[in-house]
Amino acid sequence: MSTKAKGRRLRTQWRKQDAELTLLALPTTIWYILFCFLPMFGIIIAFKNFKISGGFLSNVVNSPWSGFKNFEFLFKSNDAWIIIRNTLGYNIIFIILHIVIPVALALMIGMLHNRRAGKVYQTMMFLPYFLSWVVVSAVGWAFLSFDKGIVNQMLVNMGSEPVNWYMEPKYWPYFLIFMNVWKGLGYGMVVYLATITGIDKTYYEAAVIDGASIWQQTRFITLPLMKLVIVMMFILAVGRIFYTDFGLFFQVPRDANSLFNVTTTIDVLVYKQLKTATVGMASAAAFVQSVLGCITILTANWIVRRLDPDSAMM
Repeated sequence: MSTKAKGRRLRTQWRKQDAELTLLALPTTIWYILFCFLPMFGIIIAFKNFKISGGFLSNVVNSPWSGFKNFEFLFKSNDAWIIIRNTLGYNIIFIILHIVIPVALALMIGMLHNRRAGKVYQTMMFLPYFLSWVVVSAVGWAFLSFDKGIVNQMLVNMGSEPVNWYMEPKYWPYFLIFMNVWKGLGYGMVVYLATITGIDKTYYEAAVIDGASIWQQTRFITLPLMKLVIVMMFILAVGRIFYTDFGLFFQVPRDANSLFNVTTTIDVLVYKQLKTATVGMASAAAFVQSVLGCITILTANWIVRRLDPDSAMM
């Protein structure tokens, strides 16, 4: 067979394989177009005084332009500082705890010699991740209810006065942080544990021969080889620093007005604005979230690339 004929055959084969791969990717491509790119048309609602009077497209076209008035409401509101403080403050704490605690637990479970016990611990820690915040809210109510809550019953039995937990904002930052860590701990731990499992065991065998202790093996082998995954998880978390888990901040506190100053975040604000039919203001808040999230993830990746180019995502 001549070289020309062979090259023609290879090109034909490549085109056939390429068509097959395209068909495999087609459902995902259609899904992204319909649910990710097409809805971006709705961004213009943030710049309009959106009126609900008919169909969606007619509402968008007929609603008058409002410029940046929706954004002015977001930043000039009396509660703007509280909302931004809550969103950033909680997320900074969540980012730190969701790196430190899962990494520490993954290291400890990875050192267990009894693999069956390790699987049991993983399962127990991973189960809360699958629970809905509605279920978690009901469990929290069972503990914190003023009349029949388990905690208040224990306080009464010990001779103390019951506490109306849903009227005491000072306790709720601790409750929310605990709930977030408890529910998301298993997911992060499994990711880091998978990284530890994939490390070549010959590194540890060589370290033992050289007389390295467990701490030295962790410090000089495990943690450096986990660095890439830790940095990637950090960058992804920073990219969502202006987003919060709506279920955590709305369902768990049961939308108690007395807890407004410690539970209201941008996502909760967007939901409440939609409930009052102020769609333009909700769209403006969501648009600001997206832009700031994009900026923060690019900035975090740029900083990582300057410090350690091999750990950057792109």
